[in-house]
Amino acid sequence: MTTVIYPGTFDPITNGHLDIIKRSAVIFPSVLVAVANSPSKSPLFSLEERVELVRQSVYSLPNVEVFGFSDLLAKVITERQVSAIIRGVRTTTDFEYELQLAALNRLLTNGVESLFFPPSEKWAFVSSTIVREIYLHGGDVSELVPAPVFQALQAK
Repeated sequence: MTTVIYPGTFDPITNGHLDIIKRSAVIFPSVLVAVANSPSKSPLFSLEERVELVRQSVYSLPNVEVFGFSDLLAKVITERQVSAIIRGVRTTTDFEYELQLAALNRLLTNGVESLFFPPSEKWAFVSSTIVREIYLHGGDVSELVPAPVFQALQAK
């Protein structure tokens, strides 16, 4: 069985992330969504909260598993016998950075490839950073994030 992994901080998960997860779940029999601890990014939500928000957002996708991690991604990939890494790329800047990560991950995992998914046009401008900025300035992010995330932001 082909298992792919979609790693990220997901602070918070956006409809753009969810779109990539759904598209991956159609193509691959098993999709792992790995929520990175990433304390250096000073996330708005704790790791536990982010994992739960992703789980609530993908509940209808039976072939998607969500978990948090603090280790090196390469270690998780080896332990979970992952076949490929899914990465979203919105811009050429994203692509340049992701290309470097792909080469590094290929080296650290003995050849696991990265697959780049462009965003659907509807979500091409959405990022977690933009969602946090809009939220922190009192703007409405209801159309940019799954319902559980919007509810969690309102409760914060």
